[in-house]
Amino acid sequence: MINALRGMKDIAFEEADKFIYTIETATQIAKRYGYQYIETPLLEETKLFKRSVGESSDIVGKEMYQFIDKGQNDVCLRPEGTAGVVRAYVQAKLDRRPRKDKFYYYGAMFRYEKPQKGRLREFHQFGCESFGEASVYEDFNIILMIRDIFDALGIGYTLKINSLGCSECMPPYRQNLIAFLTPKEALLCEDCSRRIATNPIRVLDCKNNQCQTLLHDAPKLTQNLCPTCQSDFQTLQKLLDSSSIAYEVDTHLVRGLDYYNKSAFEFVSSQIGSQSAIAGGGRYDRLVEFLDGKSVPAVGFALGIERILDLVTLPTSKREGIYLGSMLTQEGIMETLFALASRKRQQTKVEIEYEPKSLKSHLKGADKINARYCAVIGEDEWSQGEIWIKDLETKEEYRAKIEEW
Repeated sequence: MINALRGMKDIAFEEADKFIYTIETATQIAKRYGYQYIETPLLEETKLFKRSVGESSDIVGKEMYQFIDKGQNDVCLRPEGTAGVVRAYVQAKLDRRPRKDKFYYYGAMFRYEKPQKGRLREFHQFGCESFGEASVYEDFNIILMIRDIFDALGIGYTLKINSLGCSECMPPYRQNLIAFLTPKEALLCEDCSRRIATNPIRVLDCKNNQCQTLLHDAPKLTQNLCPTCQSDFQTLQKLLDSSSIAYEVDTHLVRGLDYYNKSAFEFVSSQIGSQSAIAGGGRYDRLVEFLDGKSVPAVGFALGIERILDLVTLPTSKREGIYLGSMLTQEGIMETLFALASRKRQQTKVEIEYEPKSLKSHLKGADKINARYCAVIGEDEWSQGEIWIKDLETKEEYRAKIEEW
């Protein structure tokens, strides 16, 4: 027997219902916020992610599905969604016009990491990216959208926020952090020791208990922000307070990708184990420029669909559609049922039972698929050009002319 690869899984049955419901719910809310759909390729040039996510990140350094294709191109399966959307934005020359653009997307991402509950090697994300708006109000608007999505899905959460500063306040903070970390290098884990030279701010996000203990007295970026970043961060907190959105400032929240600056945030849940982040994002004002576009401010987020499926509450299922069947084997009956089904499918879902059965069996079949109507042709109905119908919700029974129903 051939099984799915480790870290890959099928989505079917009730999980599929939750998967579709999650995407449809998030899509509907994103559209209300003015976002339009974008689809980017699963396969991209590797250098796209090296230049955006950062070569010092675990994603690029350890986790990408990377290979040389038959044309000798260095390519990889996309490990995240933002870089591809920015690449499409620049390629379409949208950075050259003075307007704001908002995109939403969903689809599969790939990272070769240790599989665990809610974290797979092939996983799915829903995300949004907003271009051309530098105001912190847009950061807040993104957080409001995520709140609306989780509220609609019936998911509880805690919001964590931080500021990563800008090109003015980050460099001196980086030097202060390196000065703090260097004497402790031998005591840090292997990844953190390497990151001191490549991307020291990522050390703050290490989950190793010993590293977290050593980082207790590390300098806080929120205490070293320039006046503009400080003002924006205070404004964000005031907006959250005014909307009664509970949050906590987490000075060690840095996100896992190198392109973030200023606002960073995560929605976390205590219901999914140690891997508690269910959505995250922030501002990335220089990424468009990193990928050869003009300087354009941007902010976005992504949520992990597999991370939240166990937390999604499906709405109560309502009876829907029509079950069609026959009690006879006469010639022409199936052609009649198919013609009726084609007409009815213009408005609703229709399923046909091909085998002639008793009325009791047809009613059981209609109930099994949760149909609203069970419509059956028996001998008497066939002779009169009629069909027997039962509304399985109201229990009303009646007959109607086939061509008129």
